[in-house]
Amino acid sequence: MSAPARLRWIRWPVALAGLVAVLLMGPFGVMAFGEVDLRTPWHQSRRDSSGQAPDPAVEREAVVQVYGARTVRWRGAFGIHPWIAVKRAGADSYTTYQKIGWRAYRGGDAVVATTTRTPDAYWFGAQPHLLVEHRGAQAQALIERIEAAVAQYPWGHQYRLWPGPNSNTFVAYVARQVPELGLDLPPTAIGKDYLGATTFVARAPSGSGWQ
Repeated sequence: MSAPARLRWIRWPVALAGLVAVLLMGPFGVMAFGEVDLRTPWHQSRRDSSGQAPDPAVEREAVVQVYGARTVRWRGAFGIHPWIAVKRAGADSYTTYQKIGWRAYRGGDAVVATTTRTPDAYWFGAQPHLLVEHRGAQAQALIERIEAAVAQYPWGHQYRLWPGPNSNTFVAYVARQVPELGLDLPPTAIGKDYLGATTFVARAPSGSGWQ
């Protein structure tokens, strides 16, 4: 093999290694700057309020919020876990909707609805980020449709980190059924593009286009 041919042969592995290195810069940066807690045991991690959800005793109008937080431990360097929080007008508490993988692994329904969880709580130490919010009459109108979409979610007993269905698939599904929610999930919402084995085109979760 001539020298130019050898150089061409080596060029592709080097380019691939460079691409992988660039792609890993993001996750490594997340860990380096402390956005992911690798030390605290999960059962000792923060789960208190992050101070972003309106107090139901003060805000009597309806509220709809969607949060996303880095997942537990090293997985948080690559992706987020999202959930939906809703409060009807005059209600004294929020209802949160999310999908929990370990419930599916044990054969149960992974979609969890609870009125006891703090809507803006830290997710096992990770600070949640507010992805979208609606209040007032608009929020009240969205809640019925959100809850109907939650009830229709087709993969409640299935959970797979990649390509889905997972917690991001669940929230993205609800957003597709309720495009007025206007939810734009970040690229770290791994699984948001999962459509199932027989669907190849669908509305984007943000409601602003198709995928």
